[in-house]
Amino acid sequence: MPRVVAGKFRGIILDAPKGDNTRPTGDKVKEALFSIIQTRVPGSDFVDLFSGTGGIGIEALSRGASSVVLVEKSGYAASVIKGNLNKLHLSEEDDIRLMKSGYDAALNALADEGRKFDVIFMDPPYRMAHKAAVTAADIINERDLLSDDGIFIVEHSSDLPFVTDVINMKLNRSCRYGLAMLTFFSKNG
Repeated sequence: MPRVVAGKFRGIILDAPKGDNTRPTGDKVKEALFSIIQTRVPGSDFVDLFSGTGGIGIEALSRGASSVVLVEKSGYAASVIKGNLNKLHLSEEDDIRLMKSGYDAALNALADEGRKFDVIFMDPPYRMAHKAAVTAADIINERDLLSDDGIFIVEHSSDLPFVTDVINMKLNRSCRYGLAMLTFFSKNG
């Protein structure tokens, strides 16, 4: 079961959707991710695309993010996220919002609201990670969703092709953790 690793909700066990349709980010990868972005999280506006359990966004809020948007298309997974938010007594008044939507529609809706984010994280199903990352990067750029020093992070498989030079953003780094990879991008220029 996924858990909150650090911060004010440290140690809380989160529920995960049953079955193979959701793959929560493992503790090792989550700890590595937040170790890399630890100075960016406090006070940040954070988006967790393909939220699954809500674990990455909840971790960000636990570590001091100012606002978190969780995006999940699956009705079943969204209901699990609602349960996790209820377990932590969190609501939109706590600056955490759940959008039941596809990632592309959610990004466009957030842009329509005039939002900008410091961290945009996505953990799509590995088989569609590359295509989703290309599409998301295009929307993020076209709709100016990333703050000037913001980062876009994609979790993907180390075993599947992930061509970074077709993603219209500046590649910062890639880190491998077993079968999982974290690839970090920022705005071009």
